[in-house]
Amino acid sequence: MATKTEQKMLTNRELSVFCAQISMLLRSGIAVPEGIRIMLEDIEDAEGERILTSLLDCCELGTPLSDALIQSKVFPKYLMDMVRIGEATGKLEEVMAALERYYDREETVSKNIRSAVRYPVVMIVMMVLVVGVLVVKVLPIFNQVFIQLGTEMTGLGGSILRIGMTLSQYSLWFVGLLAAAALFLLYLSATPQGRALRSRLGMRFFATKKIYERRANASFTSALALMLASGLDTDKSLEMAAQLVDHPVVKARIEDCQKSIAQGTNFASALVEAKLFSGVYGRMISIAFKTGTADSAIQQLADQYSMELENEINDRIFMVEPTLVAVFSVIVGIILLSVMLPLMGIMSTIG
Repeated sequence: MATKTEQKMLTNRELSVFCAQISMLLRSGIAVPEGIRIMLEDIEDAEGERILTSLLDCCELGTPLSDALIQSKVFPKYLMDMVRIGEATGKLEEVMAALERYYDREETVSKNIRSAVRYPVVMIVMMVLVVGVLVVKVLPIFNQVFIQLGTEMTGLGGSILRIGMTLSQYSLWFVGLLAAAALFLLYLSATPQGRALRSRLGMRFFATKKIYERRANASFTSALALMLASGLDTDKSLEMAAQLVDHPVVKARIEDCQKSIAQGTNFASALVEAKLFSGVYGRMISIAFKTGTADSAIQQLADQYSMELENEINDRIFMVEPTLVAVFSVIVGIILLSVMLPLMGIMSTIG
């Protein structure tokens, strides 16, 4: 586990690794305290050692693992609740294995979304820099050529030149704005509050709205499968899975589902009526509940949703890449043609 401050929660990747190690040790017949002692032998960073030592101290006193996780203050509530359920039902090994897959999937989704956002941001920054150099540095040189030929830049070229002169005159202000924008992007990616704001913006932005909705569906479905596989009843599973969802549309659907169940609708039908699952997926869930395979069917749906989400992200990246290149080419072409065409006309007249 990477170095962490005491108050900072572990990342999805670190949680996945921790759950995988605990699950593997339990599968090997090793008790939790002994397993943590073995994990301590391989730990390299000081903060990870501190966390495991704290867990070991608690477990050696007879404290359940779930309570030890609470005292460490670096694990999310969802993981701690699931560990408590695993201990109560005697399925801790299965729960830890399922949590490993859950957090591994969450990390993959987060990484894909970051990649999808990072690429257009880098492209736009490069576009701004190149166009800025053309407007501020290159066009004034061409303007000097025009002046030496007894004329000056007019039309579109002249307008772009005046914009460049304005940018040059107030360059410090623009540098300050760019620095503020860079700090804001850093805030969005490096702080919990920033990431929460980024998620809210992503849910409302037309280009990423569908991606965030698919992600919420995948997260909810995966959590619901984990709850059912852990032995929880359907109502409790739905209630706990709902706590992980912060997308307003998906959250509203879950609330509609809970209302339908409260009015007497069976669980599978309520999921379909609330549009949490639709079409062939809804029929799959209905059949799975009748045959007693609901948890495995919903887990398959979670995998399917994750695959659809990854495809959606890749499609957006493939769509954005040529669009940005085309826009960049058009802008640079317009700037150069606004200069070269009048210059060629003057040269032909002189010739």
